[in-house]
Parts: sequence; C-alpha cells; structure tokens
Amino acid sequence: MKDDGAMTQARRPAPPEGVELVATQARRPAPPEGVGSAVSNVSGPLRPLEPVILEGDSVRLVPMKVGHAKALFEAGNFHEIWAYMPSRGGTLEEMTALVDEALRAAAAGVEAPFVIIERARSRIVGSTRLIEVSRADRGLEIGWTWLTPEVWRTRINTECKYLLLRHAFETVGAYRVQLKTDGRNERSQRAIERIGAVKEGILRRHRILPDGFVRDSVYYSILDTEWPAVKQRLEGLLSAPGVAAPGPSAD
Repeated sequence: MKDDGAMTQARRPAPPEGVELVATQARRPAPPEGVGSAVSNVSGPLRPLEPVILEGDSVRLVPMKVGHAKALFEAGNFHEIWAYMPSRGGTLEEMTALVDEALRAAAAGVEAPFVIIERARSRIVGSTRLIEVSRADRGLEIGWTWLTPEVWRTRINTECKYLLLRHAFETVGAYRVQLKTDGRNERSQRAIERIGAVKEGILRRHRILPDGFVRDSVYYSILDTEWPAVKQRLEGLLSAPGVAAPGPSAD
C-alpha cells in the first residue's frame, strides 16, 4: 500500500447512498519502531466493538446499515458467492434478512458487520464481519466475507483482511483472531494461508448448509504474537504491483 504524497490530491468520489461518516481510522499509521510494537498491549478484556470506518487505499470498510441492503443484493446476486456459505443472499429478501440479522448482532455487541466499498468507483462490492467475540478471552473471528465476482483476484480481499486484523490486534486488543471456511473451498483456504494464518484443524460435519449438505469447517488463527510478522507480510503483498488474492474468503 502507498500514499503518493502528491501536493494536489484528486477529489474522492461521493460515498454510496446510505453511507454516513463515523469515526475513521487512518489508512496507515506511522511505522512502528520495532516489530514488537504492533503486538497488542491492551490490558483487561477485549475492548467493545465500536462503529468505525476502516480506510484502505483500495477499499473502505463502513459499518453496515439497513439502507445498504439493496446495494449488497446487487453486488451479491451471483450463485457462485453462496455455494459454501451457511445462508443465502441471492434475493433481495434473503439479503435483507442477512442485514437484519447482522444488525441485531451488532446491537447486542457480539458482531461488527461492514460493507466493503471499492474506493475507485465508490460502490459496494461485498461484506465482511467481526464475529464470535469472546471479550473475556480476547478472541474474535473474521467471517461472513464475500465479494462480488468482478473483484475476485484483486487486492481488495487482501486489504480487507489487513484492515480487519490491524483493527482487531492494535485497537480492540485481541490475543487471537480466527478464520474458518468450508472444507471443499480450496480457493478460500489458499487465500487464508497466503496471509500467514496457521491451520489449526477441521471440525467435521460442522454445519448444515441451505442445500442440505453437511460441511466440514477448516479453522485457522493468527495470534497477537504472530501479528507483527503477518502485518509485515501483508504490507509487502499490498505494496507489490499487481497484487491479487487467490480468491474470496467464505465463512
């Protein structure tokens, strides 16, 4: 990732309808003096998941709102997105139900759902969440990630993971961030492994999908002590020209 530092910056396009400004994190903090400085030093339980916009060079992660449902449906109206997901969002009714479910969890303080906005065209291209929050144990999960197929194999998925992981470890104070995916979804497994997550194992016959298939779930994690190296790896990937993720993560 880079900031061009030019004296004159192009005006940012207007945000999509339904997007409002809340607290915003800078795209890239000043580089730490030592790699260990990126490890969480927050004491006590995990900090609450407050609404926040996470800014990247290619994407902006904005807290999900009811008004995002139609744009999410338009981005998610592709069968291949939902093949491995535990719920469907291929109709407006299904997507509205997913948004309502996510917002109820956010109100309860157990999830932080985001819409993924492609900065170049100021459009919603997918969604992701922080879920499975354990405040006492300072752990959470990045899940429910999906992207419209047009932006598969671009830097967007990689940058989303970078922004979420940085927020989880450096702001919220997580000791552990986990990710999981369908055992059949080899593309997603490669994408998760590519960012440096450690494969922990498989929960067999873990979830019944809408089509009746009983899936195995492959679990990965990144620890706070591993985050400095993972962060450096991700920043290297994002600074490389033509960076592309192997594919979208799918919970």
